[in-house]
Amino acid sequence: MSQPSVILATASYDHTIRFWEAQSGKCYRTIQYPDSQVNRLEITPDKKYLAAAGNPHIRLFDVNSNSPQPVMSYDSHTNNVMAVGFQCDGNWMYSGSEDGTVKIWDLRAPGCQREYESRAAVNTVILHPNQTELISGDQNGNIRVWDLTANSCSCELVPEVDTAVRSLTVMWDGTMVVAANNNGTCYVWRLLRGNQTMTNFEPLHRLQAHNGYILKCLLSPELCEHHRYLATASSDHTVKIWNVDNRFTLERALVGHQRWVWDCVYSVDGAYLITASSDTTARIWNMSNGGVIQVYQGHHKSTVCCALHDGAEPCST
Repeated sequence: MSQPSVILATASYDHTIRFWEAQSGKCYRTIQYPDSQVNRLEITPDKKYLAAAGNPHIRLFDVNSNSPQPVMSYDSHTNNVMAVGFQCDGNWMYSGSEDGTVKIWDLRAPGCQREYESRAAVNTVILHPNQTELISGDQNGNIRVWDLTANSCSCELVPEVDTAVRSLTVMWDGTMVVAANNNGTCYVWRLLRGNQTMTNFEPLHRLQAHNGYILKCLLSPELCEHHRYLATASSDHTVKIWNVDNRFTLERALVGHQRWVWDCVYSVDGAYLITASSDTTARIWNMSNGGVIQVYQGHHKSTVCCALHDGAEPCST
């Protein structure tokens, strides 16, 4: 099976993962995932594998195979895995779970290599572009920086006490972090650095982006032209696009989904945005005018996560 140039995958509460032809909207492969719902999808940097974060395991599927069976299963979490991602060279994987832990997995060796205790259900984990720090957000409102070199927590902050941090995103150059919470608020910090590690979060902006939950926030990629943007996906059925370079003014609202929008992901050049919604569909939007280019229909229940790999993404160091 030849590798498609664009890999688009979605997962749903109908216990399936679907692969789509991005332009035509045709589903060309369906994987049954009977053991649990899938909370998050991520494609490896080399496009070879798709990681599906479920409950309580992570399964790795071969993108270029028709086999329904995973090639690897990672099983030491004890509750829903809510976050999964890869180091830029694809050597290791990180995850965060409602069991209160952040874990690191060496893809070349069996078992969990490291574990960090967050003491509350972990909703989101991101890897800083320096590839040496993880940032996690949990149900109690805590944000923690895990220094992988020192093997310890190097920073903690709580933007709103007892308000769950639902999503985190970091600018591609490592200069900015955004946290989105259940009150519809985004907190923005400038990252001050010393000796190549984060030393301080300097408050930059507080954005009341939605009246409902923010389920995903995402900063635009390095190759995005003209301006830098923040996308926020919400339970209010919309995705809003904010102009980072113009003090987070609202650029446009993407309106069309009929229910909660759970996830979003940019194309590598920032020209398009893929969204996944409880209305069972995924959509691709044109970022220049807010129009819908394609609707991906085939799931029978809420579509809660999506993953896209459409080009060579730069590996920051």
